[in-house]
Amino acid sequence: MSTPELVPHRQQQQQGGPPLGVLAVVSAVLFLIGLFAAAVVAKGFPPAPTATAATIEKYFHDHRSAARVSALFQFAAAVPLALYAATASARLRNLGIRAPGATIALAGGLLSAAFLAVSALTSWVLSRAEVVSDPTLVRAFQDLGYITGGPGHVVFLGLLVAGIAVPALFTQLLPRPVVFVGLLFAAIAELSTLSIATDKLAVLLPIARFPILIWLIVAGFQLPHTRQRQKQ
Repeated sequence: MSTPELVPHRQQQQQGGPPLGVLAVVSAVLFLIGLFAAAVVAKGFPPAPTATAATIEKYFHDHRSAARVSALFQFAAAVPLALYAATASARLRNLGIRAPGATIALAGGLLSAAFLAVSALTSWVLSRAEVVSDPTLVRAFQDLGYITGGPGHVVFLGLLVAGIAVPALFTQLLPRPVVFVGLLFAAIAELSTLSIATDKLAVLLPIARFPILIWLIVAGFQLPHTRQRQKQ
C-alpha cells in the first residue's frame, strides 16, 4: 500500500525565487497607497473618463501633485507584480507543470504589469504643467491612462490568475475553494474586456481587480515549493 511522502527537492527550493505571498502583498499595498494617497492629496478621486472635458481638465490642472503621487506608487506596484508572474511561472515548472498554464501565467502577469506601468507613466505626464495647459492633451492622456490601467491591466491580471488556478486544480497544488474563487474572478476579469465596448460594464473592473489582489496573496502563500509523490 502506498503512502504519501513529501519528497524534498533542494534544487527546486534554491530556485524558488522571492516569496510569492510577500510580492503580492507589496504590489497590492503599493497600488492601494497610490490610489488613496492621491485621493487624499486631491481631496477626491479623479473623474471617470465619462466625465465632461471641463471636469477632467480642472481636476488635473488643480491636482498635478496627486497625479504624480499616483504615478509613483502605481509604477512601483508594477515591479513586484512582474516578479510575481516570473516567480509563479518558474514555481509551476519546478512543480512539474508542463501544461500551458505556467506560460499563460507568465504572459498574463508581465502584460498586466506592463499596462499598469504605462498607466502610471501616463499619470506622470498629466502632472506636467505644459500638458495640463492643453485640454486636448489632458483628455487624450487621461483616456490612455484609463484604458491601460483599467481593461489593459485587469484583463491580463485575470490571465495570471487563470494560469495558476487551472493547473493547480488538476494537480491539487491549491485548495479547491481557493482555485474556484480564483477562476470566478479570472472569468470576471476576462468579461471586463467588454468595458471597452460600453462604459456601463466598467463596473466589472473593480469587481475583478480588488478580489484578485487578495487572491494573489492567498495563492502566493499557499502554493508549495514541492509536490507530494507516492512512494511504493
